[in-house]
Amino acid sequence: MIQEILAAMVGTIAFSLLFGVPRKYYAYCGLIGGAGWGVYSAAGLLWAPAQSALAATIVVILLSRLAAVKERCPVTIFLISGIFPLVPGAGVYWTVYYMVTDQLYLAVQTGYTAVKVAVAIVLGIVFVFELPQGLFRALVGRRR
Repeated sequence: MIQEILAAMVGTIAFSLLFGVPRKYYAYCGLIGGAGWGVYSAAGLLWAPAQSALAATIVVILLSRLAAVKERCPVTIFLISGIFPLVPGAGVYWTVYYMVTDQLYLAVQTGYTAVKVAVAIVLGIVFVFELPQGLFRALVGRRR
């Protein structure tokens, strides 16, 4: 599991590079992406993929908002990079693969799971963005 978290951190930093994130934020992006993947992996031992993705997304968004307040920069710098490991790209790939190879039952199964994970990610983002900005300022200890 440690290797997976490290791989998620490196992947997140690499995506941050492609996304054009300033160099000074790479460490935050890597830690946020690694934390999200760690929560996803740990939650996956107990819950379904969609539930695990929701829990991991909540952690990623909370950490992203805290880092944004601390560094006084837009939250999207950390949000987009940190959510990268959780995106169900493999699920979409396998859905299309099963459709092309005429294995429709498997296509429906993997596609439904991928859609549930995507919806869980969106809901996690929406839930945490509904929290007031003042809460994060208080947690970081920063005044207006």
